[in-house]
Amino acid sequence: MKTNASRKIQVEVSAKAGTGACGAEIGGAIGASPVGSPPAKASSVGAASVEVAFDAAALAEALATERRITEKEITGLKYFDELVPLLKRLHDDGCERDQAGSRELHYDQYCLLVLLYLFNPVCSSLRAIQQASELGNVQKKLGCARAALGSLSEAATVFDPDRLIEIIAELSDRLPRSPRIAESRDEKLKDFMGALTLVDATLVTALPRIMHASVRHQRGESGTVKWRLHTHFEVDRHVPSRIDVTPNAGGDHDERAVLNRTLEPDRLYVMDRGYAKFLLFNNIAAIKSSYVCRLRDNSVYNVIEERALTDADRAENVLSDQIVTFGNPTNNVTSPINHPIRLVIVKIKPHVSKGKYKGGSSGVDSDGLLRIATNLLDVPAEIIAILYAYRWTIEIFFRQFKHLLGCRHLLSHNQNGIEIQSYCAIIACLLIALWTGRKPTKRTHEMLCFHMMDWATTDELEAHLAKLKRADEQAAKTT
Repeated sequence: MKTNASRKIQVEVSAKAGTGACGAEIGGAIGASPVGSPPAKASSVGAASVEVAFDAAALAEALATERRITEKEITGLKYFDELVPLLKRLHDDGCERDQAGSRELHYDQYCLLVLLYLFNPVCSSLRAIQQASELGNVQKKLGCARAALGSLSEAATVFDPDRLIEIIAELSDRLPRSPRIAESRDEKLKDFMGALTLVDATLVTALPRIMHASVRHQRGESGTVKWRLHTHFEVDRHVPSRIDVTPNAGGDHDERAVLNRTLEPDRLYVMDRGYAKFLLFNNIAAIKSSYVCRLRDNSVYNVIEERALTDADRAENVLSDQIVTFGNPTNNVTSPINHPIRLVIVKIKPHVSKGKYKGGSSGVDSDGLLRIATNLLDVPAEIIAILYAYRWTIEIFFRQFKHLLGCRHLLSHNQNGIEIQSYCAIIACLLIALWTGRKPTKRTHEMLCFHMMDWATTDELEAHLAKLKRADEQAAKTT
């Protein structure tokens, strides 16, 4: 028997690729319909033989039969009692073309199954969700029938992810404002918290199914697909208010272009230097919002007014506070900014990028000066420095979002499906905050999962939360 890692295998692609579990997965990987378009009709073609070279170990793992999930492993369904009525409004969404009334998997049921995946480690894949849907307890609690693998794959393309935004808004309104707003340094920001919106984007990497990956490799492309999640994050509630998913590309998918399409009035947008674009600054000001944005180290500007610094400004490492213009007046080049702009320079630790695996910083080089542009002209410079420091909150959220709530593994490689999974993950974050009375953490998420699986008792969960509360109270006393 040959044991070489790579071997040639004949793969028969059936004419009925749209039926059965394998057909649904291959069809979804290679011929997924664009978002908003009707599902592609099955084409009548003869069986074809495709010769594909790939790693035998990867094939064995992909084709291995998963262990069947049992009733005992799916516990903690009582937590879904509140979710069922909350999501009920979605039940008839996506049924417009279903005149025969034959749809068996509805939007609310699909979301509940995705949330089950996020909270129960036993459900680790789309196939595991399908197996869980066969269990009587799951069907009773979630109000769903057995879901075929093809139905789960199709659901990611037919339902509208934006319908989940209103549910996120309702859950957000139930959250108390962050108790730290009234503490120490944050007391200075209490007038901004309601509008403070951090803006950033993160990448999620999808490993396509084996057939799709093989085709990409044959074309000389990477075997992975990257999607960018453009996120608006509300600091006072510690949850995102919006996520837009696009391919990792420029043009209309560029992070600045996406933000420009989703601007809202009466917001304060805090952004990193990737968003530094004069047209974006103008549009934010025009819509009656404000911005605090880092500029690149090589930015060129002209100082119009030098403002005096206070002791409080210097305490936050502010080096200068200026009114500036951009452009080159000596060459009669007018400023691209159509409103007054302020530049606050803050001293930080300089660093040189050494690459991700070479130690040191993996970010862009810094000369030790943080250049912050803003249209907030009457706010103390120290507040501008503190506002920008909050930008790291969204980086911490991204880490939790991808590593704790299952978003390192995408249930769908379809843009629409990724948005649905992302919004369901936000709902999961909100539920953790509502159930525990504090922002989600890795330990709290794990403890809730243990409790749902009957590995932790209610007393142990309550003891964990009480310990966290004591830690918060102690931290408040020392700040």
